[in-house]
Amino acid sequence: MQARPMVGDSLLAALLGFVDLLIYVSSLPPEVAASDEPSPAVGLPGTLPWFLVFTVDVAMVAPLAFRRKYPLTVAYTVLVVSIPHSALQLGFSSALAGMIALYSAVVYAGRRQGALYVLILVIVSGLQLVLQREPDIVVVSLFLAFALALCWVLGEFVGARRAYQSEVEARLHLLETERDQAARIAVGEERSRIARELHDVVAHAVSVMVVQADGASYAITSNPAMAARALNTISETGRGALAELRRLLDVLRNEDGDGEPRVPQPNAEALVELAERCRSSGLAVDLDINEDLGDLPAGVSLGVYRIVQESLTNALKHAGRGAKASVRVHRNGDVMEIEVTDDGAGRANSLVKASAAADVPGGNGLIGMRERAHVFGGSLDVGPAAGGGWRVSAKLPIKPTHLPPPPSPEPLRGAGRKAQ
Repeated sequence: MQARPMVGDSLLAALLGFVDLLIYVSSLPPEVAASDEPSPAVGLPGTLPWFLVFTVDVAMVAPLAFRRKYPLTVAYTVLVVSIPHSALQLGFSSALAGMIALYSAVVYAGRRQGALYVLILVIVSGLQLVLQREPDIVVVSLFLAFALALCWVLGEFVGARRAYQSEVEARLHLLETERDQAARIAVGEERSRIARELHDVVAHAVSVMVVQADGASYAITSNPAMAARALNTISETGRGALAELRRLLDVLRNEDGDGEPRVPQPNAEALVELAERCRSSGLAVDLDINEDLGDLPAGVSLGVYRIVQESLTNALKHAGRGAKASVRVHRNGDVMEIEVTDDGAGRANSLVKASAAADVPGGNGLIGMRERAHVFGGSLDVGPAAGGGWRVSAKLPIKPTHLPPPPSPEPLRGAGRKAQ
């Protein structure tokens, strides 16, 4: 019924109409009931034609099916039809329909419209009681006043509840919108920062290519072998720069950051210095890295450093005093495996499973790490570790699979020193 309220309202209207028809049938005298002819010797309502009773009863209850969609129209329609219905004494639906209409007006149209409808309803009902010379006018008036007050209070309660639910839904929608907007802003800022860092990497590669090309142009006649080596170096450097550019796809750069100063970026070899800084800040760091991290692509090397840096920063902020962190950076073929864990200052948490760490949304720092990993086609798993603490695990591919392997000739040494 909640999914289709009109069905419930239609059933309620049909029930009221059925009760009125039963009252009419029960008021028919035996001879009228047998001959289907109205008898003028019997009082109302049994003396009325059946088609008139049926028409008025249907007109009395039918508008209730639309009380939620058109509350005021239904209320005043019921008020108008109730005048002949009550004058002909056709049943109780005129009084019940008026109460239901009052409730609907207060809930769906508002307090002001409901108060106006109550005023008009009281005036019409009072005039009917006086004109019909009701013998128990005091009792009927008290019952009517009590019924109207009850319907008003019930309508106020339900209306306030509906308003509260609407406000809660609006606030939830606003919070979801603000959360999504904050996540998009964080992603955009992190992508802009990654774009600026990769810009430095590509600019370095282009500078090397320009220097090597200048050297080759001078040596192409006097030393063809040296010129050939320079061209091979240009080809190798260009392939690496092309790989970095392809990893930059779908990363939008914020032009507002063009005025920021360009500074040298760290790489994986600076992890030892990073660990020392964290130790001096009070975080015990156990560093386990490969010895062959110097030949990593500049973008991947920078990504490794940034992920470890953010993980250790989070450990310093949230792990607590006396916490211990472990950093493991290993090269497994063409994949860099990064794992940073902390013990949460020894506070165990047996309710957290390690498998629950994959889908933790996190704040802006975790969003930045995830975006950095995705830029290089890698993956990132972040979350609480079993038994307490925090765990960050990332895998970054080293070589793109869509580029042919570059040649490895001997570089032009003189031009290489100029590029450095």
